[in-house]
Amino acid sequence: MADTVVRPIDHTEHSDARIDVSVVNDALLGTWADIRREAREMIKDPAFWRIEGQPMTEHRERTLAQLDLLVQHGASMRAYPKEYGGIANQGGNLAGFQELVLADPSLQIKSGVQWGLFASAILQLGTKTHHDRWLRDAGEMRLPGAFAMTETGHGSDVQAIGTTATYDPQTEEFVIHTPFRGAWKDYLGNAALHGRAATVFAQLITGGVNYGVHCFFVPIRDENGEFLPGVGGEDDGPKGGLNGIDNGRLHFDNVRIPRDHLLNRYGDVAPDGTYSSPIASPGRRFFTMLGALVQGRVSLDGAATWGSALGLYIAITYGNQRRQFDNGAGETVLLDYGRHQRRLLPLLATTYAQAFAHDELLQKFDSVFSGANDTEESRQDLETLAAGLKALSTWHALDSLQECREACGGSGFLAENRIVGLRSDLDVYVTFEGDNNVLLQLVGKRLLGDYAKQFKGKQPAELAALVAGQTAGRLFHGAGLRRLGQAVADLGSTARSVELGLRGKDQHQLLADRVQAMVADVAGRLRAGAKMGPAEASDLFNENQNDLIEAARAHAELLQWEAFTDALERIEDAGTKQVLTWLRDLFGLGLIEKHLAWHIINGRLSTQRAAAVTRYIDRLCARRRPHAPDPVDAFGYEPEHVRAPIAAGAEQARQDEAAQYYATLAATGKAPKKEPKPPKR
Repeated sequence: MADTVVRPIDHTEHSDARIDVSVVNDALLGTWADIRREAREMIKDPAFWRIEGQPMTEHRERTLAQLDLLVQHGASMRAYPKEYGGIANQGGNLAGFQELVLADPSLQIKSGVQWGLFASAILQLGTKTHHDRWLRDAGEMRLPGAFAMTETGHGSDVQAIGTTATYDPQTEEFVIHTPFRGAWKDYLGNAALHGRAATVFAQLITGGVNYGVHCFFVPIRDENGEFLPGVGGEDDGPKGGLNGIDNGRLHFDNVRIPRDHLLNRYGDVAPDGTYSSPIASPGRRFFTMLGALVQGRVSLDGAATWGSALGLYIAITYGNQRRQFDNGAGETVLLDYGRHQRRLLPLLATTYAQAFAHDELLQKFDSVFSGANDTEESRQDLETLAAGLKALSTWHALDSLQECREACGGSGFLAENRIVGLRSDLDVYVTFEGDNNVLLQLVGKRLLGDYAKQFKGKQPAELAALVAGQTAGRLFHGAGLRRLGQAVADLGSTARSVELGLRGKDQHQLLADRVQAMVADVAGRLRAGAKMGPAEASDLFNENQNDLIEAARAHAELLQWEAFTDALERIEDAGTKQVLTWLRDLFGLGLIEKHLAWHIINGRLSTQRAAAVTRYIDRLCARRRPHAPDPVDAFGYEPEHVRAPIAAGAEQARQDEAAQYYATLAATGKAPKKEPKPPKR
C-alpha cells in the first residue's frame, strides 16, 4: 500500500466537492474496463434478461439458449488459448462473465459452470490430447458439461470425497463408482438435464494404492439426453434462487472409461497401472489441482460486488425521490433522514472498497494464469486472497441487498424491482466454491504460517527481542496508558479526536494492529499443540477456531481498505479525490466502529475517541448526502441494466404528479381546509 497524504478530514471547506463520474467509473471498472463495457453493451439485448416469475422449466430452457447467444457474441472462449479459438485473456474473461449478473444471475452461474468449471477443468487439469478432443466443443456448446466435485456427504472437504476411480490394467480402463448414497455428486449445474459429460473428481486407486483426488472426463448422456449405462441421477428441483440452472445429482455404478480420460496434467497412470506425478507430495498435489480452479471464487467475488452495487443503485435512487412525512415544508425525501443515510451510505462505501480490491485480485489471477508470474508462492497468495475476499463480498451482498429491500419498503418487495430476486439468487454464493467460514479458516492458517516464519532461523537474542517487543506492546495497551494519552490529547473535542487519531494513517494502524494482535494471540495459544497428541491438538485448535476465523476476516477487511487507499492515489482530480477520501473514511471508520469493543478492551482507543468514531461517521453520512447519487451513477449502469421501475423514473413521476395535484388544488382554491383544533379547556 502506498503512503497516503490525506488532507484534514474534519474540515468543511470542501463540502461542495463533487466527483467526476466518468473518472470514477473508469476506476471502478478497473483493468479490463473495455471488456466490461463490451459485456454490458451485449446484455442490453432483452434476450439476456431474466423474466421475473417465469416457471422453472421455462427459465432453464431460456438460460440454456442464452449460452448459445454468448457463443454467437464471442463471449465464451476469451480465456482459451488462441489455437482453440480464444484470446488467452484470463482476467478479461472473468471480468466479462461477472457482468452477466446484471442480466440474470442464473445466466452468470450457468455460464460459469460450463466454461469456468467444466471447460476450465479440461483446460487447466488436462493436457493437449484432452484440449484437442474436447475444448472447442465445450466452448461452442456442442458439449454441455457438469463439474462433478461436490458430494452430498462432502462439500468443502473435497479431500474426503467417496467416489472412486479404480484402474483396471487388464482393460486399461478406470472404473468410476459411488459406493454409498453420500458419495453421490450433488448440486451440479447442467447435471439434471443439459449435461452430456462431466468432469468427475474421484479417489484414484491403482495397484491397491489410493493416490488421492484426481479429475476424470466421464460421458453421462447420449445424443437423446438419456443417461448412459451405469450413470444415474436426480433433479435437485426448485431452489431458493438460481432456478434457471438445472442443478442435479449424479451417481455411477462401475462406469468404465478409457485410461486417457484421466485429466493427467498433475498425475498419470501408465498402461500397466504405474502412477506418476510431477508433484511428489500428495498434499501439495491436491492443493495444486484445486488451485487451478480458483477462478470460481475470483468470479464470485466480482459478481457479488456488482450485484450489491445494483441493489444500492436502486435503493439510493429511490431514496432520493420517495417522500414520507411532512416536516412543515412538505414531505421529506427519504435520503434526507439521518437513519436512511446511515443504513445505505456505509454499504456503498464497502461496495467501493470491494470493487477496488477485486480488481487487484483479478490482476493477481491474470498474472498467475497467464503464466506471467506462475510460481508456487504466487498461487498460494492468489488462493488466500480469493478465499478472504470472496467470503467478505458474498456476505456483504446478502446484507446490503436485504437493507436495500427494507429501505425501499413495499416497493422493494415487488419482484419487478429486482432486489428480492437478486438476494435469493446470490444467497448460495456464500456456500458454493467453498463455505465462507471454511475459506476464512484457510486464510487464518496461512496467517499463522506467515507469523511463524518470522521466528524461523532467529538467534536466541533476536527471539528475545521479538518476544520483549510483543510483551511491551501488550502491557502498554493493557495498562490503559494509550487510552489515557488519547483522552488528554483530545480534550473532549470530536474534531480533535478525528484530527489526532482517526485520519487515514490512524485507520490503517488500528486495522493492521488488530490483525497482528489477533494472529499473535491465537498463535500463542496454539503453540502448546506442538507437544500434544493428534486428538488433543485438534481439540485445542477447535477451541481457537472462532478467533482464528475472526482474525482472517479482519485481515481481508484490511486488504479492502488498502485497495481503496491505493485507488485514491491514482485519482488526480481534486474534488473526486476528496469525495472518495470521505467515502474511504466512511468504510474504514465503519470497520473500526464494528469492532469498537475489541479496540477499547485491548487499549487501542479511549472511550472518548471511540465515541468520536460513531459521531464522525454520522457527519460523513450527512456530508455525503447532497451528492449521494454521484457514486451510484459512477457504477455506469444504464436503464437496460437496472430494469427496476422505482429507479427508472416511476417514483419521481408519482411524486411530481402528487405535487402538481396539490399545487392545482391550492391555486384554484379547491383545497379542503384542515380540521380546526378543538378549543382548549
